[in-house]
Amino acid sequence: QLQASGGGLVQAGGSLRLSCAASGRTFKTYNVGWIRQAPGKEREFVAVISPYGSMTYHTDSVKGRFIISRDNSKNTVYLQMNSLKPEDTGTYYCAASTTGWRTFSRESDYWGQGTLVTVSS
Repeated sequence: QLQASGGGLVQAGGSLRLSCAASGRTFKTYNVGWIRQAPGKEREFVAVISPYGSMTYHTDSVKGRFIISRDNSKNTVYLQMNSLKPEDTGTYYCAASTTGWRTFSRESDYWGQGTLVTVSS
């Protein structure tokens, strides 16, 4: 089970840190990603991290601004978001998969409930 938190309202240029807390002892065996969905738009992959954090990938639109990290001792994955832009607005979901890297299945992977990020201009 995944629980996303940390969203909120922030001005453009500001920062937020999202957290994805997981239950279960096998969390460290999963790739964990962040996916966002803006109102009226399709879901968009944001970033992913490998089980022990040795590999990460960020989509081009957030490179240099967002950083994904994890602390397996706390069963938590983070998304540090800096220099936020209005186009970053959306609901951010975390997802965990043993096989998915830049794609996560709603049917076969674990998803959190989402946390809303609103960036005002």
